[in-house]
Amino acid sequence: MSTDTPNSAPLSLPQRVLVAVDASKASQRAIDYLKYVVPAGAAVRFVSVVDTPRAYMLPHTFAPSEFAAAHTELVNDASNALDGATLTFGRVDVTVETAIVDLAKKGGDVVDALLDETRDWHADLLVVGSRQYQGLLRWVEGSVSEPLLARTDCAILFVPPGVESATHAPTRVLFATDGSPIAARALRYGAQFATPDTHLRAIYVIDRAVRLTDFVPIHMLEDAFVEESERALAVARQLLDEVPGQSSTAALSTDLTSDDVAHTIVREAERWPADLLVMGTHGRRGVSRWLLGSIAQRVARLTPIPLLLVHGPNA
Repeated sequence: MSTDTPNSAPLSLPQRVLVAVDASKASQRAIDYLKYVVPAGAAVRFVSVVDTPRAYMLPHTFAPSEFAAAHTELVNDASNALDGATLTFGRVDVTVETAIVDLAKKGGDVVDALLDETRDWHADLLVVGSRQYQGLLRWVEGSVSEPLLARTDCAILFVPPGVESATHAPTRVLFATDGSPIAARALRYGAQFATPDTHLRAIYVIDRAVRLTDFVPIHMLEDAFVEESERALAVARQLLDEVPGQSSTAALSTDLTSDDVAHTIVREAERWPADLLVMGTHGRRGVSRWLLGSIAQRVARLTPIPLLLVHGPNA
């Protein structure tokens, strides 16, 4: 278990950033956003994963010549995507390198390939457009989300395809906390991006939605909900007071029916509005029924705003 406290030593900004690249709009938006986030002196590695042609070809088209032609086209597409990513990124104060991972030779799938690259290159941040690759779509939509979150050791930045082209670093950063040490770590990590012009906001969502599995009337838990939110936000305020810029906190509640914590977080991110949403990947289940692993997965599927997911130090 993490032992992070509000007085833990500051975390550093990401210095080794691995970026999944393809020809999609999601990939383009991720690179646009990233160039205002990566600190000077960092290293960025753009990686394009070439899926096997069998993922796109009908069984009767597996003739060797057709397979070879399709494979060559996919490799060329990956190379062009990497060239475009380097040009779009355009940072001269950051070391940039590129790599193609060919699954026709390596085997496995897109998610495994990116995880291998992340570990082998010792990345401390993985950046993906949240609608890149068929394999990553399964990741974001949940079929492989939990294994992925459990298997990667670094922070993950999801950038949705609908995000407008970035023109500056994030200035309105929203943190969703459940009061756990990993949530505090996520807040400290995200706060590293703050400048005097940044507004940081931490929220705690009380889950008041009535479910058939709830055996205790919701009004009997209301005091416990409030106490837990006050403790969590007190820690958040202590952390936010140590960084530049404006800060605020708020306790929010889900609707009583047809609502959940993830939807409430995303609604607040849009209403406020935030240009970066930050969460821990795993938290605790308290009286308000938070469990950050599952909440983070649902937020990743829902959010139209870039989402930064932060692990504990021993994830």
